[in-house]
Amino acid sequence: MEGLTNQITAAWHNRTLAIKLLSFAMIGVVNTIIDISIFTAAYKIFALPLIASNVFAWLVAVSASYLMNTSITFGRETGGIFTWKDYSCFAISGVIGAIVATATLVAMSHYTAVFVAKLISIVAAFVVNFSVSHFIIFRPIGRMMP
Repeated sequence: MEGLTNQITAAWHNRTLAIKLLSFAMIGVVNTIIDISIFTAAYKIFALPLIASNVFAWLVAVSASYLMNTSITFGRETGGIFTWKDYSCFAISGVIGAIVATATLVAMSHYTAVFVAKLISIVAAFVVNFSVSHFIIFRPIGRMMP
């Protein structure tokens, strides 16, 4: 057991791709909870319109996601520094992920059950969002883009 703990600790310190994927996914779960909570409060408690509630919830969740990913998942690359440029790129990648998810959902719904298509769309959006975050937005400090 101690060996496994040491391996996980070493992987965390080295920030291997697998650990980053896991961290990104866990933050995604937290942000889903944030999104649903904010949406519910805005829509049910404050009686905001449906679209306004959804956009507000998404903005809060994407902001929380950026802060957590900058500090945790990509903390080594960013030095924990928050920038408006990176935040803007992160938010745009979220919009791109949502477009990919929607397109995947619609396309796959023609070939499989809608629930299965939804699961596939979540995976597709995760791959896009993580890839953009890992390879573009939160690249190591000093590393030039290809």
